[in-house]
Amino acid sequence: MIHVSSRKRVMVAGVFDIIHPGHIYLISKAAELGDVVVVVARDSTVERLKGRRPIVPESQRLEVIKSIKNVKEAYLGLEGTDMLKIVEEIKPDVIMLGPDQNFDEEELKEKLASRGLKVEVVRLKELYTPFRLCSSSKIVREILIRSKELTNLIEDKRS
Repeated sequence: MIHVSSRKRVMVAGVFDIIHPGHIYLISKAAELGDVVVVVARDSTVERLKGRRPIVPESQRLEVIKSIKNVKEAYLGLEGTDMLKIVEEIKPDVIMLGPDQNFDEEELKEKLASRGLKVEVVRLKELYTPFRLCSSSKIVREILIRSKELTNLIEDKRS
């Protein structure tokens, strides 16, 4: 007998470059709404939108995301500029946006509706901040600071 889940499909999308507690919090909040389907941005998409390559390659980011407890399904995003094509393929009931994702919720709702997609769009309001390093950019900055400190220490020892 085939069992079809009556739970909603909740889509979360992002780069997920360096996994941190904020990512886990977003996924756990999405799981409160239904089965979580994660779309991991392609390297080319990140480069086009952010002007830089991700640190971790897309296949590795996908593998890590697939291993997270509340992730039911995970896929790489599609190549190209039509970011809603993947939504048409996955057919989620809900899209959950992170608090710092650069999407205009109303504009996204209008674009979804214009394609005949009935998808609820919700934004997680609060950033997860119990720890100092709850964003990939903060982690990268910390690594750069420590790298500079280490370089200075080595240079001081040589002097």
